[in-house]
Amino acid sequence: MNTTKQNRISNVSEAASTSLRAYAANDGYKSWVLIVIILLALGGVAAIFAQSPGAPGGVPSYQITNLASLGGTNAGGNSLNDRGWVGGFSTVSGDLSRHATVWHTGSIMDLGTLGGPNSSIAWNVKNTRGILAGIAQTAMSDPLGEAWSSAAFYGPPDNVGFINLGFVWQHGQMRALSTLGGNNGFATGANDHGIVVGWAENTCVDGTCVPPQVLQFRPVFWDTNNHDQIHEFPLYAGDTSGSATAINDAGQAVGISGICDQAVGRYTAAHAVLWQNGQVTNLGNLGADYWNTPTAINQHGDVVGFAGVPGDVDGVILRAFIWTKENGLHALGSLPGHPHTEAYGINERRQVVGLACDPDFVDCRAFIWENGVMKDLNDFKPSTYTDRLERARDINDAGEITGRAIDDSTGVRSAYIAKP
Repeated sequence: MNTTKQNRISNVSEAASTSLRAYAANDGYKSWVLIVIILLALGGVAAIFAQSPGAPGGVPSYQITNLASLGGTNAGGNSLNDRGWVGGFSTVSGDLSRHATVWHTGSIMDLGTLGGPNSSIAWNVKNTRGILAGIAQTAMSDPLGEAWSSAAFYGPPDNVGFINLGFVWQHGQMRALSTLGGNNGFATGANDHGIVVGWAENTCVDGTCVPPQVLQFRPVFWDTNNHDQIHEFPLYAGDTSGSATAINDAGQAVGISGICDQAVGRYTAAHAVLWQNGQVTNLGNLGADYWNTPTAINQHGDVVGFAGVPGDVDGVILRAFIWTKENGLHALGSLPGHPHTEAYGINERRQVVGLACDPDFVDCRAFIWENGVMKDLNDFKPSTYTDRLERARDINDAGEITGRAIDDSTGVRSAYIAKP
């Protein structure tokens, strides 16, 4: 595997306050249509979102704090709820394994594992009522020798070889979530109603799987109010495998639908989809039928993520996108010299955060997108803060951001929280 592709997989793994529809209702549909036509002529999607009511006028400066580690030199924040809980991972002393980690009010908590070496809160978990969700290895060897989706979210040497399950952390304890009969599972997001989403293997040996993946997997949700009972989301017509990545309090969930493939992105993400009231909707793409991955959804139903581009099956260059019911799916643009972009978080003001990388993935930078413009978050940090903010993974409604920073002189990576 070439260095660029290795960095690409590692990169993927590390994961307007008033709607435009309300604007139309308040000011008249015909006037809004006219405004949209004019804005499209003047500058397309950037112009439309620049006029989103309630959007702030500019990016503020941030106070940035690096968060403590569990003794290792690699940590990252992947989730930030409205109570200020940061969820993510940290390597332990020696850097041979990582554990799911929570930072809150100046303290750090090691959530442990399910018996194996690794665990992580890998996606944004928006629950504010004491539930966290993630992935953890058990002590059991995978009898089929699968790498499973989780392999890309852990570091070597023990990122493969163990059965991996989704988990819920609640009342100070981690508990495993069931599968659909297969060996492996993966939990991503949770809403305030106690619904956790993710994906799980069934018992079907699927010919579309690329070795070492063997079993088919489906997008699922677990109901923590009913003994963690597991339910399937429907796939898009003709598809065989998929994953759910995020859910809001209205019960709208997003994820991917496609074929089994390698169980990480690519053709499993043939379709970016939205589930609502038992129905599945294709959100569209940017011209390719791979890597189309929603990563977050806010309470308005706005969706962000990343999408493949034509001719790039390996996902060397991806494009961050936003999807809204009013405007459909649009690319967010890029930073100069950093064409690869991925969006990972969105709040109620349609502030979007993510990462932008150069073609070789040597220099990645956290971005914030608002008012139709993508900006390098490093341009808004204090002069006394010298680490490079290499990725932003989530943003809450207070505009606080978490992600991962790197000290370029030592290579030490830290989880951080940035407060406007």
